[in-house]
Amino acid sequence: MGITQRARGVLRRRDPDATIPPGARSVVYGPALPDESTVHLVLDLGLRIGEVQMASGAGASDVTATIIAVVSAYGLPHCEVDVIYTSITVSCYRGTELPPVTSMRVVRNRSTDYTRLADVEELLRRITANDISAADAYAELDRITTAPHPFPRWVATLAWAGMAASLAVLLGGGTEPMLPLIAAAATALVDRIGRVLNRRALPFFFQQAVGGAVATSVALACYASGLLTNAALAVASCIIVLLSGLTVVGSMQDAITGYNVTAAGRIAELALMSAGLIAGVVLALYVGLRLGGDTVSGLDVQTIGRADVLAPALHLPVQLLAGASTSACFALASYAPPRPLLVAGISGAVAAAVHALLTLADVHTVLAGAVATTVVGLAGGITARRLRIPVLVIAVSGVAPLLPGLSTYRGLYELSVLGSPSGVATLMLAVATGLALGAGVVLGEYLAQPVRTRLGRLERRISGPRMSGPLRPTRRRLD
Repeated sequence: MGITQRARGVLRRRDPDATIPPGARSVVYGPALPDESTVHLVLDLGLRIGEVQMASGAGASDVTATIIAVVSAYGLPHCEVDVIYTSITVSCYRGTELPPVTSMRVVRNRSTDYTRLADVEELLRRITANDISAADAYAELDRITTAPHPFPRWVATLAWAGMAASLAVLLGGGTEPMLPLIAAAATALVDRIGRVLNRRALPFFFQQAVGGAVATSVALACYASGLLTNAALAVASCIIVLLSGLTVVGSMQDAITGYNVTAAGRIAELALMSAGLIAGVVLALYVGLRLGGDTVSGLDVQTIGRADVLAPALHLPVQLLAGASTSACFALASYAPPRPLLVAGISGAVAAAVHALLTLADVHTVLAGAVATTVVGLAGGITARRLRIPVLVIAVSGVAPLLPGLSTYRGLYELSVLGSPSGVATLMLAVATGLALGAGVVLGEYLAQPVRTRLGRLERRISGPRMSGPLRPTRRRLD
């Protein structure tokens, strides 16, 4: 008898009518549902917002939570969201009497514009607060996505050059006045060449290869002519600039939050772009060795052999200012508005200072980078929502000063010039450092959740650590 009662309880729980209040059945099964044109409008609105987030490097969990928040705010029934690296699919379930409505959008353009991302975040706040209709939100989103960049492209080129100069100081070039200037000039040249190649639709793998080759060739030429006493730091600065636009944080966020297909796509792109960069640097070193002979082979191996990213010999205030300038220049090159630009600079200063203190305490560089970015993720997660700044801007900008450009160049030099197999281990150290930086940011954002605010049960279930999008989805009716 007890077993029969339990079986009936199971059947009741599986019966869809048993879980739907009598007054709500019309909403689920058809009469009160929005018409198909409205459903398509809302689904396309959510897809286009998700596309902007994906193009800016947001994780698949953030995109999923954002789309569910948008469709819930406009009263759509249960929707399923499937996000992979190149496309987003949303299916709206309309009950047993009507077929589901499914929409898909392919993510093709991945140009980063943090002003556009910030405007979309503000639009999301209005949507979830029920302050704007679906049609008006769609029109506003169209205005945001078609608007030009907030300042000319040459400003971004100067920002990349400023980032390289700051990194040259951060890596230990404060005693050599020509090093920041040469690093900045090489990076500006790489950016302008890359823009020309991009207009001709050259694949990004070859663009990275050209960038690595040009940066290395400029540094070696200045070293051979006596303008530089250390070409390694100039090359490492350019390498970090070329690595900074890659999705290290997004890859780790997707892997940790369970979106393995998207994580695999991001990691594959990251590996491919890094391989292109490696090919360019190795080619330039090989050609330089053949042309320069003893001049190139006489590079200061001890200097480029340091595995740490920051130079402990520098004073802490110099490191702090250089880290702040690096992150601020990266945010400026990514078209960040003024307030996120300032906060990004602060995050870079915090990351550089924490890493420097841990390095002075003889902490391993991988652990020091993970702890530093955890602090950045924690602080960014707490403050960004209060300041209405996308957490993604703070996270990615804060990681920039700590990217393993010096250890990457060291490994390539050992392999291509010295012919030493130890270069493989050095490159693996660079990979481990990059993964630790991304994992640290995600961990910091996760730790910030209970401190920042109380999260809704829906978001806590589907999202995990958040870098973009609204915190609390809402629902409203369209009728």
